[in-house]
Amino acid sequence: MEVHTRHTPSFGVARLGLRGGEAVRADRDALLACSFGVTIAPDGRGKSNRVVFTAPSDGGWIDLAPAAAGDVYALELDGQRGWCVARDAVLAEPPGVRRNPQWPGFAPLFGTETGFLEYCSGVGTLVLTCAGPIDAFELAHGDLISMNPAYLLAYPEGMQCRLRAIDPAGHQSLRTGEGLLLDFAGPGTVLSRARASRASV
Repeated sequence: MEVHTRHTPSFGVARLGLRGGEAVRADRDALLACSFGVTIAPDGRGKSNRVVFTAPSDGGWIDLAPAAAGDVYALELDGQRGWCVARDAVLAEPPGVRRNPQWPGFAPLFGTETGFLEYCSGVGTLVLTCAGPIDAFELAHGDLISMNPAYLLAYPEGMQCRLRAIDPAGHQSLRTGEGLLLDFAGPGTVLSRARASRASV
């Protein structure tokens, strides 16, 4: 699958170029247009809006647009290292990519609860979307930053990260990140969004 983006960062659209018979999962409502012959079928995972787009034998393309204004970003997964991604950020995923909100690696952050992140692993291009432009914090060894979870988009597996309360006496939510801060230690890249997720504010 080849991903080309346009109208970024304000009103991003992602064009997914598919080989013959290649498929991708995305929300049905994200479809802007597609080449003739692309088929659409339920993904069979119990998510009513999630469908599978499959190209005909001679290939095709799909244009996907997020429901809200913002950026789109192609994150390449190489099968060696997964990424921790905001739950509301995935626009499209190929069959070779798996998403797991209950990944054991989240236990130090969320305990046994399902938090505001999901773990994405496998091989292929994961298309992300978010409000506002996407920014990247490149941390060298020893660099430290703190981030509001409402602005977090993704970070790589193995990067040092901890979650803490802004005010221990105040309201906190592991589901949305409200009242919490994430501390990151380099080396690694943290992707952020320039506008807060509506689900987290």
